[in-house]
Amino acid sequence: MAAVLAAARRRAVRDGDRQTDTAHLLHTLLESDPEVRAAVGGGPRIARLLGYLVQRSIGYGLRWQSTVEDSGALPVVTRTDAVTKTDAATRTDAVTNADVTDSARAAAAGAAAPDRRSPLASAALEHARERAARRGGGPARGVDLLAGLLLDPESRAVEVLARAGIDAREAAARLDNDAEDLPDGHAEDARAAC
Repeated sequence: MAAVLAAARRRAVRDGDRQTDTAHLLHTLLESDPEVRAAVGGGPRIARLLGYLVQRSIGYGLRWQSTVEDSGALPVVTRTDAVTKTDAATRTDAVTNADVTDSARAAAAGAAAPDRRSPLASAALEHARERAARRGGGPARGVDLLAGLLLDPESRAVEVLARAGIDAREAAARLDNDAEDLPDGHAEDARAAC
């Protein structure tokens, strides 16, 4: 997951965006994770979707450059919340470790850690971590993050999916069906979360 986050951040910087948003994360997941591509629908759908994502820096995505992605529909997990939770219970999750490392560096420099993710991207990452925990622990997978990206119908990831003719609810349903393969007792929790 750390590689996905780093690649999405590089994409955001290259696009001139202040924050990594859900569309950056979706783009990176589609390029790097076959399980995510299968959940979205594979084949020509992926090609069309990647075409829309590539156009972001020259087309419709330009209007996003000066704004923060936040619909207000989901509770937001801030960097401060992540650090507080980490201080309360040590986690080995790479996503949380990256947050703690950034916060520690900023604290050592006497500054607040910059929030490099949109509120919706942060919420999606938290959802991925929680979904992995419900599955029995271990690191979050790409499909866990995809499930988080699909939670808010006003996220940029869902908007890009719609532009490419892909129904986010349909993709979420595929992820929901995959949740049935979880160990006993965890499938119902995962269905409720998606």
